Amino acid sequence: MKFDAAGLDIYLAHRDRLIDYALPIVGCRLRAEDVVQDAYLRFSAALGRQDAVAETSILQPVSYLYRIVRNQAIDLARHLSMEAPAPPPEVLVEIPANAPSPEQSAVDRDRIRVVSAALDDLPARTRRAFEMRRFEELTYQEIADRLGLSVGMAHRLVKDALLHCADRLRQAD
Repeated sequence: MKFDAAGLDIYLAHRDRLIDYALPIVGCRLRAEDVVQDAYLRFSAALGRQDAVAETSILQPVSYLYRIVRNQAIDLARHLSMEAPAPPPEVLVEIPANAPSPEQSAVDRDRIRVVSAALDDLPARTRRAFEMRRFEELTYQEIADRLGLSVGMAHRLVKDALLHCADRLRQAD
């Protein structure tokens, strides 16, 4: 039996286990198979050199093949870690767009118009309390201090404005 054939026999006998060995390092079965195939090419080239040069000999060919697979897998993992990860094309289809659809934008504009009109209907003090709470993000205590009211009254004004806007939105829908 020719030594190259013996090298092929070793590769074929251990191929599945070599793939399983490379899989955790590279993280993908297809990449692990590529690594194992590349390792076999290096392995067979080393065996060919061994025949040409009598001083060198591979004493444990299976261990040598595993070492080649390990080194190839680590090299590939390093190379992949330096690249920016690109999601597979089928994943890109599932990623929603950041911008709302034109229909949603139109609905949102209509709702804003309804809320704006509802705020215009409110008494000035109620509207101002609502704006301070929702837009300026003031506490009820700060609203009460600025408008010269009690905290409870500030809370009631904001609640009244909110209920009025919600009622107008329900009527518009």
